Amino acid sequence: MNAAARSPSTKVLPSLDRARRIVVKVGSSLLVDGEKGTLRAAWLAALVEDIAGLRAAGKEVLVVSSGAIALGRRILGLTGRALRLEEGQAAAAAGQIRLSAAWGEALARHDLKTAQILLTLADTESRRQFLNARETVNTLLKLGVVPVVNENDTVATAEIRFGDNDRLGARVAQMISADCLVLLSDIDGLYTADPGIDAAARFIPLVEAVTPEIEAMAGISRSGFGRGGMVTKIMAAKIATGAGCAMVIANGKQMHPVQNVRDGGTCTWFLATGTPNAARKQWIGGHLNPQGSLTVDAGAEKALRSGRSLLPAGVTRVDGRFQRGDLVRVVDAAGAEIAVGLSAYTDEDARRIIGHKSGDIAEILGYRGRDEMIHRDDLVLR
Repeated sequence: MNAAARSPSTKVLPSLDRARRIVVKVGSSLLVDGEKGTLRAAWLAALVEDIAGLRAAGKEVLVVSSGAIALGRRILGLTGRALRLEEGQAAAAAGQIRLSAAWGEALARHDLKTAQILLTLADTESRRQFLNARETVNTLLKLGVVPVVNENDTVATAEIRFGDNDRLGARVAQMISADCLVLLSDIDGLYTADPGIDAAARFIPLVEAVTPEIEAMAGISRSGFGRGGMVTKIMAAKIATGAGCAMVIANGKQMHPVQNVRDGGTCTWFLATGTPNAARKQWIGGHLNPQGSLTVDAGAEKALRSGRSLLPAGVTRVDGRFQRGDLVRVVDAAGAEIAVGLSAYTDEDARRIIGHKSGDIAEILGYRGRDEMIHRDDLVLR
């Protein structure tokens, strides 16, 4: 067996109970009855009971749910054949209403609030849209809401769509600095080969690193609804673990699949590389092309070195042209670089609020932005 894939005895497995922020990805083949094209309501109720258990334990939970197209096919009578792009978009539009309502009703039975978020690949690759989506999700989680995310199939095209919600789940986990991504599948986890074809396939409970050999073990989805497969799950693992997020593949066909993971049931864990915050800081620090600079006074420099955020009051000068989310240098009065970070404001707005208290921002700009010029989570000291 490859050194990257070990038995549980050689390494302590991660645990959902040690995670603070969790993303649960649900595929179409689990949520929708393949023959009837209807929602598996009892299964959804059991899963939501698991989610309620995580929330009761103080966890923040976000769901990435497929199923809109699968439900919409039946509603629009588009069954029994492959869909053209525009038909898939129409099915998504019809099915998304049903899907969102189902999640809302199931969560409401446990006094949990929900919110729907539709994303495309472009939303995670456009800096401004990425930041807006991240702040929206973070706000919802802080308010105790369980956000339900789906790919925006109604407007996505073949060129920009994720094509599967495994990678969407990983991108969302990366975006919100989640501790764990749970991929509910129609299989127990990763095997050395497809167990449906190869009787000698061995189960792998733990993957310490996604190596070429691990990637070669992936098969092809035989699901009638899902667009993913083990290939996309391994791709998701590379994205998630590289962002400091552990990932687990578990069998979602059983009732209470998340609780089964918490109870130590059969599944495959992928170890994260570091922590989400460390991975994010490494990404920020690795940028080589800052778009501008912020000059700070001695008090601000002292605050930064003690782990604080950069506030407008401590900034004395703004140089360069940059947008919200762009990388900028933080320098002292002599021009020596202190840190780099992601600006919460454009250069124009930054110039208007420097030297002012955070409480004055709304009056100066006409809108309430962030209190910090650069939040400490988005800043790396040099």
